[in-house]
Amino acid sequence: MGDYFQTIVDLDAGPDEAAELADRVVAWLVDEGVVLAERTDCVLGQPLGHPPGPNWHRAVAEDDADREPWDGLAVEVGRTVFDGGQGDPEAVTCPRCAATTRLVTETWDTIDDAWAPFREAMEDWDETGEAQVVCPACAESVPLPEWRWADDYFAFAHLGFEFWNWPEFTPEFLTRFSRALDGHRISHVWGKL
Repeated sequence: MGDYFQTIVDLDAGPDEAAELADRVVAWLVDEGVVLAERTDCVLGQPLGHPPGPNWHRAVAEDDADREPWDGLAVEVGRTVFDGGQGDPEAVTCPRCAATTRLVTETWDTIDDAWAPFREAMEDWDETGEAQVVCPACAESVPLPEWRWADDYFAFAHLGFEFWNWPEFTPEFLTRFSRALDGHRISHVWGKL
């Protein structure tokens, strides 16, 4: 069966503003009744999170409103590689030339030569917060966080809101979430463990 998560990642928050933005968004979610202020043992991988509030249904599609979430919200502050959990992304696209690099074969075997520069860049980004990957098509050096991953599999950022075992969020909720983050760009990373 497994556990599912949706992570709303703030792509624009810098390391100096991530904690303040996290507090502000959690306060907004509590005011909306989407989550509770109290923190309990309701998330995977962290000791405490915010359980669903009485108005959690405001975040999900009407036809999912009968599927109550059974876990809560974990907030990640600090340089993090957010990923989709199981499996690998199929491809990655250069934001400069729009060329797509396949990372797996048709039978989902990893293409090691294609993955190698991205693996190295991910290690660098995790350690230093900066990394570049040279596009194999246009030869431009592109910052790792700017690459577009198939199915939004990866996001590289300093702030993420990980909701465990919730129904799918509506586009309207994601728009309101972005507004609560001062209009920052967000990524919606799905995953399963």
